[in-house]
Amino acid sequence: MAGASLLALVDDIASILDDVATLTKVATKKTAGVLGDDLALNAQQVTGVRAERELPVVWAVAKGSLRNKAILVPAALLISAFAPWAVVPLLMLGGAFLCYEGFEKLAHRFLHGKAEDDARHARLVEAVADPAVDLVAAEKDKIDGAVRTDFILSAEIIAITLGTVAASPFPTQVAVLTGIAIVMTAGVYGLVAGIVKLDDAGLHLSRARGGAWAAFQRGLGRGILAAAPWLMKALSVAGTAAMFLVGGGILTHGVGVVHHWIEGVAHDAGALPAVGAVAEALTPALLNGGIGIAAGAVILAAVSLVRRLLPAGTATH
Repeated sequence: MAGASLLALVDDIASILDDVATLTKVATKKTAGVLGDDLALNAQQVTGVRAERELPVVWAVAKGSLRNKAILVPAALLISAFAPWAVVPLLMLGGAFLCYEGFEKLAHRFLHGKAEDDARHARLVEAVADPAVDLVAAEKDKIDGAVRTDFILSAEIIAITLGTVAASPFPTQVAVLTGIAIVMTAGVYGLVAGIVKLDDAGLHLSRARGGAWAAFQRGLGRGILAAAPWLMKALSVAGTAAMFLVGGGILTHGVGVVHHWIEGVAHDAGALPAVGAVAEALTPALLNGGIGIAAGAVILAAVSLVRRLLPAGTATH
């Protein structure tokens, strides 16, 4: 009997681990949209920081991110245990915020010229390079700002993950949420550390001296230096697009009529000759993205209207 009980326990544990692996994979795919934006945002947070201080700043923000998730994961578990009805509304709010944040980025890109952004960047770099500037205070401000940004993005990730495992047993919820929190933090800040030091690696390689191998290193280094700014731009564009896709997908999934309509359109697109399979796969993403953009525009317009109606000095930016 003891042996049978032990085998049953092992089988239960194996089943839970299998569920955890599957659900973690699903949650990781769903939260990948936030990841791209998280990478771009956090890499930008160390702009203007002295090269030797970049990794310590990234590490400090990573520790802040872990503290954020130490708050968010138990909160998510409590919601799932005592107020499961709140999961869908919270997901809808998270989706709406993603759409709003994505459209705000688009609006900023079109309403503020490149010259204005370059001037702001130059002022930041000049201020940090000034010996009179308190670098400790400047670093602390950057870290605090990055941790606040991380809290919002982490909340989105945890909310999406909670929606994925809401119907699962409590041990599975604990394992998946904890696993996602750790993996996302390590993955995001590990990649951020690599991105912010990419130009240093390129510079080091470009200064190699010697024969054919050194020539190859110099060419690789120059290629890295040329590609680094484009990588940041690509991350930013991909992150913004993913915010509409993920946010719009959450919103449409929460409204049954719209969700079924998208499924029907995708099914009809699958009947097209030659391109049916591709059209059926792309249609939901395109419609979710379009709805996400429309929702973001409406929410941004409403927020802007409220800010204008509030008394001077009350609105926050």
